[in-house]
Amino acid sequence: MAIQTSIPVNFDAYFPRGAFMVGEVEPVAKWSDDGQRQGQDLDKRTGHPLWQVRIIDADPDAKKGQGEVTVKIASITEPTAPPETQGLPFRPVVFDGLSVTPYVKETGGRPRVAYSLRATEMKPAPKTRGGE
Repeated sequence: MAIQTSIPVNFDAYFPRGAFMVGEVEPVAKWSDDGQRQGQDLDKRTGHPLWQVRIIDADPDAKKGQGEVTVKIASITEPTAPPETQGLPFRPVVFDGLSVTPYVKETGGRPRVAYSLRATEMKPAPKTRGGE
């Protein structure tokens, strides 16, 4: 039997060099079949509202175009963005309950495997050695 749910993955395994949030936390829009916006989408498993954040993978070897990903978070309340670091628009974050769901994405008429990321919680990354 094929896996029917997302695959749990350790944050450090998926983002070995860390991750940085850019922009703001945003609600995930729910769309009707005819393309009309119908408010905020809900997580199918928990029923909680879905939020999304844009993340930059800190790995310098991340492939072009794949260095920025979106992580969705199911939460009753809007997740709180960590404070900016040294006035930069990048915020170091970690995710608890991270999972991936593989899917096929058509790009330029050629299918490729892509991954949808979900988490249960977003937190500020712990300070590294040499930090403030």
